[in-house]
Amino acid sequence: MTTPIERLRNKVTKEVLWLYILRLLEERPMYAYELKERIKEAFDFEPATVSSYVVLYKLEKEGYVTAEWQESETGKPARKYYKITHRGEELLKEGIEFLEETLKKLKKT
Repeated sequence: MTTPIERLRNKVTKEVLWLYILRLLEERPMYAYELKERIKEAFDFEPATVSSYVVLYKLEKEGYVTAEWQESETGKPARKYYKITHRGEELLKEGIEFLEETLKKLKKT
């Protein structure tokens, strides 16, 4: 059985994975596996590989990111790089503002 804090951690990490992906794509375009590794480094949790791909596919389908295949200069297979769009930047801003407002309400004043 999971504890309330474990459930909270899941809700604000894995269940809103799109926030973390968009935040990292603000830095530069990245491919899916790279994003998964960067999430682990930057935010200290590890999303499932399939979840990352599913979220990226939905973000692309809804116009929050674009994707472009790039050939490797070292002979490795081509990789699909994702880049945040203006629409994605707006969504990220709205998501962060919502979380900040929610935290303000939860904190003692």
